[in-house]
Amino acid sequence: IADAYASVNRMEEAKAYYDNSLSEAKKQAPQRAIREKEKVADFLNKTNRFDDEIQLRKSTLRELEEIPEALSKEPGVSKSPDSITQQRINYKIANAHIAQDKYEEAIPYLERSIATADLEEDLVVQKDATRKLSEVYRQQGDFNKALETYQKYVAVVDTLYIRKEQEISRAARLNRKIAASQNRITGLEQERELSQSKYDLALAEQRLTEESNKRQQWIIYSLLFGMLLMSLAAFFFYRSTQKQKLANHLLALKSLRSQMNPHFIFNALNSVNNYISKNDERSANRYLSDFSRLMRAVLENSEEDFISLNKEIELLELYLKLEHSRFPDKFQYSLEVDDALDREAYTIPPMILQPYVENAIWHGLRYRESQGRLKIHMSEVNKNSLQISIEDNGIGRLKSATLKTQHQKKQRSTAMGNIQKRIAILNDMYKSNIGVTVSDLQEDGTGTKVELTIDRER
Repeated sequence: IADAYASVNRMEEAKAYYDNSLSEAKKQAPQRAIREKEKVADFLNKTNRFDDEIQLRKSTLRELEEIPEALSKEPGVSKSPDSITQQRINYKIANAHIAQDKYEEAIPYLERSIATADLEEDLVVQKDATRKLSEVYRQQGDFNKALETYQKYVAVVDTLYIRKEQEISRAARLNRKIAASQNRITGLEQERELSQSKYDLALAEQRLTEESNKRQQWIIYSLLFGMLLMSLAAFFFYRSTQKQKLANHLLALKSLRSQMNPHFIFNALNSVNNYISKNDERSANRYLSDFSRLMRAVLENSEEDFISLNKEIELLELYLKLEHSRFPDKFQYSLEVDDALDREAYTIPPMILQPYVENAIWHGLRYRESQGRLKIHMSEVNKNSLQISIEDNGIGRLKSATLKTQHQKKQRSTAMGNIQKRIAILNDMYKSNIGVTVSDLQEDGTGTKVELTIDRER
């Protein structure tokens, strides 16, 4: 706005805006502030306020010297014709002194302008400052220095002229290169026109190739689509097979559980009948109460493939209590669970331990002449597996087999076969790893040890 007012010679309005610009410049970045101050200084020069101009340009010169070199190369403080440089500001300060006929004060600024311009290779400012210094010496009557300085001025002009000629020569060389490039382009255009027919032929061949490729792609896509259909059919067939397999497994599990429960119920009812025949009504009632609790729990879990270890322990404790009440003189039992074992972290097939415990009591401990021992221990192995051991010091598997009737052998074989089938089905259904090993406890064949291993995750 100040520049616009100054251009139409409305200096009062321009002055107000220049003053405002000067105050705003203090809040801005150094390079922007320098540009604003130089505009105000130019305005002060036009209004013949040379002292103010000199003070402002001196301030600008100090700020310019303090600006880092990287910032001094930004727009407005570079070497363009309108750039703000130390040599140009020194030259303008000298002109302000000359306008007031203060030649002596102007000389140092002209000398600094010439020296800086020479260092920066700014021949335009060097030429103007040298000529102005020669005129100052002439005005002072020091014609020797005026002549000497004028000769330097002529030398700078010659250098500038030579540089201009070099630039013109470079421009001419560039024009020749451009002309040569144009000729080359023209030649290439001619070559292109000559090769157009070859290109058209190649394009036709390419189209034929593309059509052939499309036909091949259609065949490949058809084959892929057919393979996809076959894969989908195979997938759905596999899924249907797996569903049928799962259904068969579920039916088999249900059948196995139904075979186990009647066998257990039959043995329990025999015990009740034994108490009644002895007129031991209190023991019969107590046994029936415990038996009903066990059967209720068994029925509640009958549809579950897995229950928590804690529930299985409760079922096992009830079963052990019932069997011990039937054979109190034949064995003592202990059920030990490691304190570090998290009972809720593991799941186990319901009543999976009962057949092994029953086998230990009925076919091992029951035939001992003295009281036997049944020990059940549960612990965690490798922080990811549950290990259950069932040990008895009964007569052993070999001797037990010789004492059994044909009916007992068939019954035991069926019970053990059912539990093995049940474990195999569960392992297949849930991709779990329930392992069972049965071994003799002693080297002489007496006693039996059953070890079950069940993984935490499935």
